[in-house]
Amino acid sequence: MQLSREQLEQAYRRMKIIREFEERLHVEIGKGEIPGFTHLYAGQEACAVGVCENLTDDDLIVSTHRGHGHCIAKGCDVKGMMKEIYGKAGGICGGKGGSMHIADLDVGMLGANGIVGGGPPLAVGAAIATRNQGKDRVTLSFGGDGSCNQGTVFEAMNLAVVLKVPTIFVFENNGYSEHTAFEYAVGSGDIAGRAEAFGMPAIKADGADFFSVCDATQQAVERARKGEGPSTLEFAICRYYGHVEGDPQNYRGPDEVKNLRETMDCLKNFRTRVSEAKLLELGRLDEIDEEVMTLIEESVNEAREAPPPSPEALYTDVYNAY
Repeated sequence: MQLSREQLEQAYRRMKIIREFEERLHVEIGKGEIPGFTHLYAGQEACAVGVCENLTDDDLIVSTHRGHGHCIAKGCDVKGMMKEIYGKAGGICGGKGGSMHIADLDVGMLGANGIVGGGPPLAVGAAIATRNQGKDRVTLSFGGDGSCNQGTVFEAMNLAVVLKVPTIFVFENNGYSEHTAFEYAVGSGDIAGRAEAFGMPAIKADGADFFSVCDATQQAVERARKGEGPSTLEFAICRYYGHVEGDPQNYRGPDEVKNLRETMDCLKNFRTRVSEAKLLELGRLDEIDEEVMTLIEESVNEAREAPPPSPEALYTDVYNAY
């Protein structure tokens, strides 16, 4: 996939925003300022951004409990997200959804959710609606390796193939599900291969390489837009933090995360790739880094100062009015 200079800058900016957003949340959560459970996406940035670079605002994604990266990659407002995570008025969902329930239909983000494997059925339902409405739109669900064994996922895959709908199943295989190694939990040892058994193409790619993710996604999106049905993408990647903030990560080896930050850092890989190919200058990337750090600082300060939702907000957004 050939990307313009502007597209490359946007991709790097979004990956950097995700990284610094999550790194800062890790600090702020440690101060006790943020309510609820938080699952950080740091380390997986190339997956979200490489996928969403192929999508339009009209395309739809469904996220997971580890959804901040997907939200930012799809174009959700960063300051609105920070307020939402802090539980403040002005958040994307009014401060009432929190980390695991961010949604923004205006940019095609159907929502994060705390149900493991809950996304694929929603994405297939949206894809059926898309086809019935005659719209040129792709729907996509993200999930980790922990979701790939869920019955809801298998049913969604089968239905997508039977009905030949324009949807894509993305599995970000970070190796640990919650606390259990992928090698133990997935009997076949091959998420993509198992997806192929349902009758769809499945592609594996390096989740730490933005360009590998982008190219794999392009193939799946083109297939969906042509009316050729669903595809599955499996990206091998790592997460730098635990399953959830507070996870002691006793299941990981000594210096494992330290080594992963050195060998599987998608931001470092991107900087090296584009600078060596003379697509972007390191100086320009450094400027973007500074702009991102300013944005994150402003986001945290504004979230801290924002008021909580009003008591009256308790009675809004409870039921949909038809």
